[in-house]
Amino acid sequence: MASFVSLPSCPPLSLVLFPSTPSLFPTPCHARSASCRLKKRRSVVSPALCTAYSASASPKPIAESIKETVGHLKVAKWKELWSLNSWVVGDYYRLVSSVNALEPQMLSLSDEQLRGKTAEFRQRLSQGETLADIQAEAFAVVREAARRKLGMRHFDVQIIGGAVLHDGCIAEMKTGEGKTLVSTLPAYLNALTGNGVHVVTVNDYLAQRDAEWMGSIHRFLGLSVGLIQAGMKADERRSNYSCDITYTNNSELGFDYLRDNLSGNKRQLVMRWPRPFHYAIVDEVDSVLIDEGRNPLLISGEDRKDAARYPVAAKVAELLERGFHYNTELKDNSVDLTEEGVALAEMVLETNDLWDDKDPWARFLMNALKAKEFYRRDVQYIVRNGKALIINELTGRVEEKRRWSEGIHQAVEAKEGLKIQADSVVVAQITYQSLFKLYPKLSGMTGTAKTEEKEFLKMFHMPVIEVPTNLPNIRRDLPIQAFATARGKWEYVRAEVESMFQLGRPVLVGTTSVENSEYLSDLLKDRNIPHNVLNARPKYAAREAEVVAQAGRKYAITISTNMAGRGTDIILGGNPKMLAKEIIEDNLLPFMAQETPGVKTEAVQISQKGFSKIRIGPSSLALVAKAAVMAKHLCKSKRNDWSYKKAKSVIAESIQMSQSLGIEELKKQLAEDPEIYPLSTAIALAYLTVLKDCEKHCYNEGLEVKTLGGLHVIGTALHESRRIDNQLRGRAGRQGDPGSTRFMVSLQDEMFQKFNFDTEWAVKLISKITNNEDIPIEGQTIVKQLLGLQINAEKYFFGIRKSLVEFDEVLEVQRKHVYNLRQLILAGDSESCCEQVFQYMQAVVDEIVLGHADSDKHPINWSLGKLLDEFVHIGGNVLAESFAEVREKELLSALELIHGLHEVEIKNFSLPNLPEPPNTFRGIRMKISSFKRWLGICTDETTKKGRYQGTINLLRKYLGDFLIASYLEVVQDSGYDDSYIQEIEREVIVKTLDSFWRDHLINMNRLSSAVNVRSFGHRNPLEEYKIDGCRFFISMLSATRRLTVESLLHYWSSPMESEELYTP
Repeated sequence: MASFVSLPSCPPLSLVLFPSTPSLFPTPCHARSASCRLKKRRSVVSPALCTAYSASASPKPIAESIKETVGHLKVAKWKELWSLNSWVVGDYYRLVSSVNALEPQMLSLSDEQLRGKTAEFRQRLSQGETLADIQAEAFAVVREAARRKLGMRHFDVQIIGGAVLHDGCIAEMKTGEGKTLVSTLPAYLNALTGNGVHVVTVNDYLAQRDAEWMGSIHRFLGLSVGLIQAGMKADERRSNYSCDITYTNNSELGFDYLRDNLSGNKRQLVMRWPRPFHYAIVDEVDSVLIDEGRNPLLISGEDRKDAARYPVAAKVAELLERGFHYNTELKDNSVDLTEEGVALAEMVLETNDLWDDKDPWARFLMNALKAKEFYRRDVQYIVRNGKALIINELTGRVEEKRRWSEGIHQAVEAKEGLKIQADSVVVAQITYQSLFKLYPKLSGMTGTAKTEEKEFLKMFHMPVIEVPTNLPNIRRDLPIQAFATARGKWEYVRAEVESMFQLGRPVLVGTTSVENSEYLSDLLKDRNIPHNVLNARPKYAAREAEVVAQAGRKYAITISTNMAGRGTDIILGGNPKMLAKEIIEDNLLPFMAQETPGVKTEAVQISQKGFSKIRIGPSSLALVAKAAVMAKHLCKSKRNDWSYKKAKSVIAESIQMSQSLGIEELKKQLAEDPEIYPLSTAIALAYLTVLKDCEKHCYNEGLEVKTLGGLHVIGTALHESRRIDNQLRGRAGRQGDPGSTRFMVSLQDEMFQKFNFDTEWAVKLISKITNNEDIPIEGQTIVKQLLGLQINAEKYFFGIRKSLVEFDEVLEVQRKHVYNLRQLILAGDSESCCEQVFQYMQAVVDEIVLGHADSDKHPINWSLGKLLDEFVHIGGNVLAESFAEVREKELLSALELIHGLHEVEIKNFSLPNLPEPPNTFRGIRMKISSFKRWLGICTDETTKKGRYQGTINLLRKYLGDFLIASYLEVVQDSGYDDSYIQEIEREVIVKTLDSFWRDHLINMNRLSSAVNVRSFGHRNPLEEYKIDGCRFFISMLSATRRLTVESLLHYWSSPMESEELYTP
């Protein structure tokens, strides 16, 4: 049993206010509220959660099932018995029992027999069985495969996690509980259907790691595993998306979907069309769907016409003073010019109106002011190689390919005096919420989702299930300490780090910006405390994985901007695999690479002064030396001019090879032909022997760290969500390890300023108690007040995300229509494309007729002249000759004649005394097409009912048939074969649609900003957006159809003049 050392009170004075002891039993009102919550949430859980999982065992009596469920809850607290989560988890233990019962059977199978289970499952599914029928057995197969390939056996709670994911829910599993391994269970089960499974991570590193690591289980069982990475070519992406299981990150998945819907032909598509989405498992689901929910994915084009305005606007912004010329709102990053500011800006810019459409300066000036006030260097971005690079606020990483939209990025570049990159014009966009709603079945896993459960339920209909930990969590979360000043907070942080270092406990300090992390680093340097810094600067970020791997070692001090999404567990005593890899690289890279890396990490060199030296055995040293000699000989004899990156890649591949081959097999390969220098084999063998030494060292050091109290986590600010704070806390106390956490906040922190929270009461309280503002206060009262402020911030951002989703739902319906139409044209057969052209032509004719005719009035009152002119104009040369002699009088006479008829022969119908359509409706297919169009006209409920409706319908029929027949005639006369004709039709439709869709996106983005002003007139902005958005979309489709028809008729009527297709 590990002993624990209590935290010393580093600063001598600490004020504890209003201590409170929680009641041991819930009050009646608490019980009633819990009961109400239980009733409300019952409707949320899917029916699959309440089904019995008995694949191999016979059904149990109800009484026995209840007894078994309650048995798993015996150790639960009384208050947990009111929790629906506990009962749901208890129900899942029936599946666990079934999987455990199958384990002896799986152990007896050979590798081939175990692999053969995949084919057996697929055959059973084809014969009518469901995934629920084979779930327990499939999970047992995956558990055994993981044991054989990775030496890792799924715990019972991990089986529960896999079942939660399979049921389309969110599994909340604490840090270190093995979420990555859990994902293999539902991924394998759902991949058996052959429709593809996507395992979505937050970055390329994790996707590659999981595809190689967990992918070995799936490959062992006979499934194909794909990996999507940035920089891959279309052929590679297409091949990987066609695999049974594909690992990717959320941004690559979204951009592939958008790019597929911008492709010009079927050969450019990379996803599984027509159904690219089947089932997804989203790692860090809260980060992807909530934290990234405010940032839509955009594909943009370039627009350089206004680049010169940004530097001018930046100079003007420097002249304006906040509080006099303009006011700011930190909460939503908005700026409002005062009358004095408008007057000064107009005078400097020599314009009469900043909002003049012909000379618009308002947008550029507003962006310049936002860049000045809200976008701070080393907080929101860093400057590297003459570029402003965005820092991800959630992970602390630099995102080189990401740019702020709507001119903000250009304004930041102008502020820093950098070269102005081209402005962006949105070509395609989608939010992560809309993207993942496209999956018929969606699940996610994270360590922190319970606080956002209501949002997941409302937005995605996904309940959050807390999966119990394999070992009890013994982490201690110490009370929050609040300071009146930032100076006092940082001094206390420094003092607590120093006291922990003297004990030898590892410390992780979470900061919110590069600026803060380097400020604390300077404080520690002044005290000669060795430490590591992990932030967006390249000299630190280059060795991120190594820094995190050593953060659990004795005397390790790590300062990180944000630990969300780092993807590497902090293991007490150190990560032996990462340490072994580092030893191999340090000894071999000087002999393999011709140049040294361009970036050195000063912090890593300093921090190693406090670490104990890893003792490498003689046999390990000999193998490392042998590999170094081989590397040196190969580089000289074969003149391998490896770059540093290539050399590291060779070592990584060798280490990967060692995972599948044991030491004995590697020794055998080395001994087979001593005259050949198998460098990769030598590196793999050296790595495995060094790994054994590192595992021994890390195990012993880990025991020492546990005795001291484990990892101590310090949070230096409250985030805008409790969930982000819980992510930082979750770094300590993994897998039953000891640990502790402490949050220290200042009332001068950005969150309090950003939301204009009233913190004067706390400052006055501190002043009354003590004359020293640098002394912290702690206690239940202050904690409740601070958490209340944090909850208000959460509600505000939930409102923003909710509004974004509601607005995006309008665009989502339109996007689906356009993208489905594109895929129908690109991936459909020749008939579907041809039929689409006919529908376009009939729709254009309908718009012309209905725009000039009234079913309540006699044709003499219709605008027949305008109708004829517009119809002939659409057809151009194709219709000009046929209707050259037709006047308004002849058309009126024909309409009067057919109005008095009781019966009309629709086959080969023509208006009397008017030109007859060309006889091109030959063949059963063309006749059926014509008849369908007539049925569509007769059943059209959108047209106005009236006395002359039949006459209008016959006119629509006549003109539609004439236009389509004339088009078919001119196409046949061109002499081109059908395949060429279809290719031309596809390109014209797609290019025209894309052109108008881009313009529509710009209009919708402008509309979303404009409708907010209408709230001042007591009108609902969302309803206004829906109404105007629908009107814009109808107009866009109408313009698309008309231009498509005009372009096709023009092309085929004079193909020699049309050297290239219509280019929007």
